[in-house]
Amino acid sequence: MSWASRRGFLLGGAGVALGAIPGGQAQADPLPPVGHGAHAAHGGGVNGPTFRGTVDHAANGFDPTEILRSFDYGKTSKLPDGRTLREWEIVAVDREIEVAPGVRFPSWTFNGRVPGPTLRCKAGDRLRVRFVNGSAHPHTMHFHGIHPAEMDGVPGVGRGVIEPGGEFVYEFDAEPFGIHLYHCHVGPLAEHIARGLYGTFIIDPPQGRPKADELVMVMNGYNTTFDAQGNQLYAVNGIPFHYMHEPVQVKRGQLVRIYLANILEYDPINSFHLHGNFFDYFPTGTRLEPSEYTDTVVQAQGQRGICELRFPYPGKYMFHAHKSEFADLGWMGFFEVTE
Repeated sequence: MSWASRRGFLLGGAGVALGAIPGGQAQADPLPPVGHGAHAAHGGGVNGPTFRGTVDHAANGFDPTEILRSFDYGKTSKLPDGRTLREWEIVAVDREIEVAPGVRFPSWTFNGRVPGPTLRCKAGDRLRVRFVNGSAHPHTMHFHGIHPAEMDGVPGVGRGVIEPGGEFVYEFDAEPFGIHLYHCHVGPLAEHIARGLYGTFIIDPPQGRPKADELVMVMNGYNTTFDAQGNQLYAVNGIPFHYMHEPVQVKRGQLVRIYLANILEYDPINSFHLHGNFFDYFPTGTRLEPSEYTDTVVQAQGQRGICELRFPYPGKYMFHAHKSEFADLGWMGFFEVTE
């Protein structure tokens, strides 16, 4: 069976075929043709696939360009021992979002966006996260990192599952430093994550990192047929092909730091490949020395790392998954380097 048939999603002259979505969701409207002639049904022609037109970011309530550099440091105060206390309120909300032109997806979100807010702190800070379940479904917040069992956000431990209308305060110290994730941990786990309940959790080292243009890139996908057999769309920061339409703007010679995380469900691995350049890679960001100098990294689900680089030349440089199917279905974009 071809990948197009297996995924049930076509780009190019064949338009879009998503199939029925449970819960009364409408099928996608056909997309305008992309590509030329007989090649259109095989990836959108010589220039490759993309969408003509964009989604309505205002209606979605979030914009992937803004997500790139959006860091939520919480409300801060001082504890009696002099340490910093950081407090957040995170609300689970059921929200329909447009994931491609004319394609709407019934997502479950943290604070109304996919991915959820990027929480940021410094190693040793005390963290207090008030989680409110405004969804029609039971949820939790599970943080990657080191914390007491009762703060782990899994069923049957501590407070366990937070039912609709309920709330709970997760409180723990920030450790270890690095890039981490948070996500819902209620079964069926794959569905709760794939619907959109995930976000990035950054703990800065005590001494900080060198000044850089910092970007968050969360690799995700959408199983729009809800058959748990794979994804029909792939993206970075929520919306497929977004950075093809709005390239990531960076400056020549400036240090760029990418916090890269893979939260893709229903596929075993994901990857990140950068054209025309190499980067230092720091797995999980828990060490200050890079493990390799490369242009491609592979991450299993839940893996993450930091990429650091400088662009020596101006111009547009593509980045994408180095699995062509993922790239053809939305996981690609451009850096635009200017003086």
